Amino acid sequence: MAARRVELLSETRDLTEALGRVTVGHLHPITPSRGSVWRTPSWAWGSPWRTVLRSETDWFNFEALNLPAAHPARSLWDTLYVDAAGGSGAECDQALLRTHTSPVQIRTMLRAVRDRTGPPIYAVCPGRVYRRDTADSTHLPVFHQIEGLVIDRGISMGDLAGTIEEFTKAYFGESMTSRLRPSYFPFTEPSAEMDISQPDGSWLEIGGCGMVHPNVLTNCGLDPEEWSGFAFGFGIDRLAKIRHGISDLRDLVANDMRFLEQF
Repeated sequence: MAARRVELLSETRDLTEALGRVTVGHLHPITPSRGSVWRTPSWAWGSPWRTVLRSETDWFNFEALNLPAAHPARSLWDTLYVDAAGGSGAECDQALLRTHTSPVQIRTMLRAVRDRTGPPIYAVCPGRVYRRDTADSTHLPVFHQIEGLVIDRGISMGDLAGTIEEFTKAYFGESMTSRLRPSYFPFTEPSAEMDISQPDGSWLEIGGCGMVHPNVLTNCGLDPEEWSGFAFGFGIDRLAKIRHGISDLRDLVANDMRFLEQF
């Protein structure tokens, strides 16, 4: 053994590398963008569902959100379904990688009703989502969203518009403003697209929003005659792209130090 130890020591190599100037790491641009959105003053609501990577079920991701069975988003072309153990009930339904953070809204309302902690409900829900998208300059198959949900008595579109306007000014600057443009989503009624003003006078769409659909409230055990609310959702990656003037979303996942050192 002693001879073997001497042999091994004689064969060692010094792999120490002279580092020279040591650089300090940087936060990924998504991280401060998520924090800036989260810290918007009127959104300091907290949430029982600060979300992480997770799979979902068809019921939470689609059915409870009033998406019909024939909706294109439920097809294999748009959604990543996974094999899971059989069973019954919503929790054992067809498993998938969630396509949006809206299932968190369903879980938040169900939990509030079950635990008798609400309504009122004021929640902000960030998380990672998955789509069958081909990566290009404006799309990624894995990206980040943040959703807001308010359920209370007497909530109106005016409350929604004011919330979006405050976010626009807090995140993009006081010179910016927002508008709501009529649209359609199965889980809200009425629904709207959120636009922000541009220096050249044009408008840029940044997300969707609307009043929570009565069917969604009913699915969560809430009486739509008593409670109303609004919901909105942004793509955090797209917000970072706009704020920092990033031309290609793929730069966010390329791990190129020349790109990351700018932030």
